[in-house]
Amino acid sequence: MLICKVVKPLVSTNRIADFQHKHLQVVLDGSTQKVAVDAVGAIPGDWVICVGSSAAREAAGSKSYPSDLTIVGIIDHWDPDAAKEMAAGKPASPAAPTSSGGSQ
Repeated sequence: MLICKVVKPLVSTNRIADFQHKHLQVVLDGSTQKVAVDAVGAIPGDWVICVGSSAAREAAGSKSYPSDLTIVGIIDHWDPDAAKEMAAGKPASPAAPTSSGGSQ
């Protein structure tokens, strides 16, 4: 699975019949742009979970579907900078205190 950011929709009106009418999105995987079948209705700016290989074909609707990357989930909250820091072994920043709005 990959975590990618949706960049923009990709419109292709002339397709093979097996492609059906699935929505396509341009996603950013690091610094590489890829095309993914959108099975969940993502919009530009969303952070998404993508699957590849046979899982991508099955998630798109059929093992014979011609896809090697499919969006299968929209991430509710993702901080890519914090993820990079954790991968580099840096401690995560403490969460900002929240206020309940009432008196203490």
